[in-house]
Amino acid sequence: MAKLLSFGFWNALAGIILRNRPAIIILIVGITVFLGFQWQHMRFSFTEANLLPDDHEINLQYQKFLDKFGEEGNLIVMAVNDSSLFSPEKLKAWNNFNNSFKTHDEIDLVISIGDLQKLEKKDNPPRFELTPFIKDSTFTKDQVSEYKFELFNELPFYQGLVYSKHSETVQSALYLKKEIVNTSIRKVFIEKVLVPKVEAFEKKHNIDIKVSGMSYIRTMNSQNIMDEIQIFILGALLVTSVIFFFFFRSFRATFISMATVIIGVMWAFGILGLLKYEITVLTAIIPPLVIVIGIPNCIFLINKYQQEIKKHGNKAKSLQRVITKVGNATLMTNITTAAGFATFALTESKLLKEFGIVASLNIVALFILCLLVITVIYSYMPPPKERHLKHLGKQWIERLVDWMEHMVKTRRITIYAWSVMILIGSIIGIYTIKVSGSLLEDMPKEAPFFKDITFFEKEFDGIMPLEILIDTKRKQGVLKLPTLKRMEKLSELIEETPELSKPISIVNLVKYAKQAFYNGNPKYYQIPTSQERNFILPYAKSFESKAGVMKSYIDSTGQYARITTFMKDVGTEEMERIEANLTPKIKKIFPEDRYDVTFTGKALIFQKGTTYLVWNLVFSLGLAILLIALFMAWMFRSFKMIIISLIPNLLPLLMTAGLMGFLGVPIKPSTILVFSIAFGISVDDTIHFLAKYRQELKSNHWRIRKSVFGALRETGVSMFYTSTVLFFGFSVFMISSFGGTKALGGLISITLIFAMLANLLLLPSLLLSLERSIANKKTLKEPKLRIIANDEELPEQKEK
Repeated sequence: MAKLLSFGFWNALAGIILRNRPAIIILIVGITVFLGFQWQHMRFSFTEANLLPDDHEINLQYQKFLDKFGEEGNLIVMAVNDSSLFSPEKLKAWNNFNNSFKTHDEIDLVISIGDLQKLEKKDNPPRFELTPFIKDSTFTKDQVSEYKFELFNELPFYQGLVYSKHSETVQSALYLKKEIVNTSIRKVFIEKVLVPKVEAFEKKHNIDIKVSGMSYIRTMNSQNIMDEIQIFILGALLVTSVIFFFFFRSFRATFISMATVIIGVMWAFGILGLLKYEITVLTAIIPPLVIVIGIPNCIFLINKYQQEIKKHGNKAKSLQRVITKVGNATLMTNITTAAGFATFALTESKLLKEFGIVASLNIVALFILCLLVITVIYSYMPPPKERHLKHLGKQWIERLVDWMEHMVKTRRITIYAWSVMILIGSIIGIYTIKVSGSLLEDMPKEAPFFKDITFFEKEFDGIMPLEILIDTKRKQGVLKLPTLKRMEKLSELIEETPELSKPISIVNLVKYAKQAFYNGNPKYYQIPTSQERNFILPYAKSFESKAGVMKSYIDSTGQYARITTFMKDVGTEEMERIEANLTPKIKKIFPEDRYDVTFTGKALIFQKGTTYLVWNLVFSLGLAILLIALFMAWMFRSFKMIIISLIPNLLPLLMTAGLMGFLGVPIKPSTILVFSIAFGISVDDTIHFLAKYRQELKSNHWRIRKSVFGALRETGVSMFYTSTVLFFGFSVFMISSFGGTKALGGLISITLIFAMLANLLLLPSLLLSLERSIANKKTLKEPKLRIIANDEELPEQKEK
């Protein structure tokens, strides 16, 4: 490693690059074309990211549920809250509209008002029969009124299924075939069939249809991700190019930098395709991330090239020194940034593993690309003119550096006081942070599909399925009357919970059977008594054998039962409270020696996964800090310098955490990324500053103040340039309609700006205040790795 990063290596590399420019161009074009062909393997995720390892207990329980009852996220619901629906013309149109979906191969089952069946008792022989609720295809106004009254007043079985208990809202259910739920077929059906049909019906009949269900939400959400990738890339290119041009005032430098990062974006998509990873909410931010991180690389390289040109005017010598002097430093900063991302790959979460692998690979590839493209292109172009170099001596930049120098010289106590106050405030804020595991929280609040979610939560008490699996530990145990009564008690507990909807289970059907036995009288919608069960049993057996009515809620052995309820958009803490409240009551209802009762479902898995993920991300952040501390130890060979270098990088992270607490931004998969990303990037400034500081110490014969201010003037401008680009670059994410992505962009931007101030004010202040204990040859031993070479160490390069 040390040999690889020695100046002799970089001198040799500079010669190889400048002598083999055509071959390098061909190589870059070849790699770009190859990765371009990998785009065909890119695919968007068609389900929620599973944040838990496959062998986690929660996942195993969910898989057990799927083995018994199949995919649970295949439901699409369509609802109408419009009194005009109960007119002969519109009711007929609504029934025909729902029937039209039955002809599509993707649909397994349709349930609407026109499909409802009534359970009726028949004699000779005693049996239950299903008869159509609506018997005719055409009907009068009086008939429609009768149907409406009967539905809302005499059929409690369909409450929560077909109509809302809160209003006269009615809904239809489309059940997709389970084998297509997590495939592109679902997406095509929803976008090409469902949405156009809904829009056409709304326009023709002037009725607003609300559409939801996890299959629909997933599809609409993934489409938003696809749309936002394009917006992020264009936004990042626009913002960074404008800022770059503002600093350099050169169309040529701006164009070269933009071309470089665009190639980097193409490589990012290609790597995703090559590894066959799905594009998720996390991996979707990698292409714009490439732009935001790539531009600072371009700034360092082009700025150094122009400085060298201004110094001696020799183009070949300038390019050689760009590679030798800045290449090493830029590689180190990119490695630390990549290390921050790579720690995600060590977590147990598949979602984070893929993000960490792709992000770290892209950052390393981006460094190589920037170094080669900028060096080779500038080698073919004439040296920059005087007007291109004017930015190097701008007065406002000089005034900014003068202000920083003044603060460090005369206001160190003020800097420390602000740092302590920020630390105290941050600790207070950290104690107010909450953890959120809501599936819906990050979704775009202004999107039509999210507004429909709000409607269904109000009318039907939730949209996200929560499944309860009951194992009776014996065959046919579900249909035993004691079991049914226990399930009824659990259903009542669930219904009393405000965040959960009315549950659906075999209990509903058994209660409906008793109602039917008493000739449809709704007051008998109850669990039958032991005596009534004997009378009802002959009727129920005939019904049980028909059409597999109960297969969705009892498995084939009769040992396992399923209770389905729907959750409102609750966070992790609320769900934990609900579980804590229900669990002891469930154990009392279902003795553990005779029953196993398990909560499961996609929404619950996501919430459990969030808690699991938080601890994984804390681990990855700690690992990133450890790795970078070890790197600093290897580079500077001083424990005291490690402590000093970590302080200005950890303080911004604590400030951001405190800010999240005060602003009510919860810890969730998207926002927890802030810390590792920001730490990996902000530590780059520390490396640049300390490397230059140590070089200044040797040049100035260990005179501390002169070395600190020399390093501040040398690195301050580049750090300001890159931090500004990063601030506005990450701010692009704030235009996202996804709450998590928006928070990610804003929090990283704030963290990086504060990290810049910490590295330009707090770090040099610490060095000056602790000069006696750290600035001596014993403490600052000869480094294992020297990042910046002195000019006399570099060979001369003749102009070619």
